[in-house]
Amino acid sequence: MTTALIVGDVQRGITDSYPFARQVVPPLTELLPRARETGALVVFVRFAMRDNGTDLPAGPLYRSFFDAGDAFHEGSPGTELTLPVAEEDVVVLKRRASAFAGTDLDLVLRARGVRRVAVAGVATSAMVTATCYDAADRGYAVTVLRDGCADGDQGVHDFLMDKVFPGRGFEVVSCAAWAGATA
Repeated sequence: MTTALIVGDVQRGITDSYPFARQVVPPLTELLPRARETGALVVFVRFAMRDNGTDLPAGPLYRSFFDAGDAFHEGSPGTELTLPVAEEDVVVLKRRASAFAGTDLDLVLRARGVRRVAVAGVATSAMVTATCYDAADRGYAVTVLRDGCADGDQGVHDFLMDKVFPGRGFEVVSCAAWAGATA
């Protein structure tokens, strides 16, 4: 079974601006070489909006990101990935919470024969949750990397990891315990 490691929103504008997001960098930095060695497809997903705002939905949430300065504007330094990207990795640009929404992620995964995804990134209550549900809806087996995810609210993070994700049939493991493509 082919596996992909999906790492979402671990980018400069987030890790530099939100202290909780920095805690995922060390475990993910250690995990990346091992994931590649096992043959897992490493996919980085970064969040960016167009400078002119044409991709903003109605409502205040995305407007607040857009108005925060260029940290989330396409082409700005804030949208650069914090983690090292290898030549064989895939980088996907997204404009919504889920890594699948409006992107070619599903096409890339299916082209590679991926059937299992491990999801990491920030925030647990946003990108991680949205991506996990989308992946499950598309028929992927889902693993969530507990210490590879973080949220501004630790209680919400723990509730999702301890109750919600296992209750939905998602495996929850640490980055060190994840078996990669051999899972």
